[in-house]
Amino acid sequence: MEATVAERGQITLPKAVRDALGLTKGTQLKVELDGSRIILRKSVDDAISRARGKFALDGFDSADAAVRAVRDED
Repeated sequence: MEATVAERGQITLPKAVRDALGLTKGTQLKVELDGSRIILRKSVDDAISRARGKFALDGFDSADAAVRAVRDED
């Protein structure tokens, strides 16, 4: 597979690569140089952010705040 560097230094990763790794708009990548190779890795922080989003509690900024609100209802 190949990708071309655009005028502003941007590249488009092939769709097969994006799909295989679950890369979507906004996915954070770590960029490393290894000699003449460029290594892209999914950012651990990005994975954590997505996991937090799956378990987000609407209207609360933390799990503690949600627990306090539930306890106050009793």
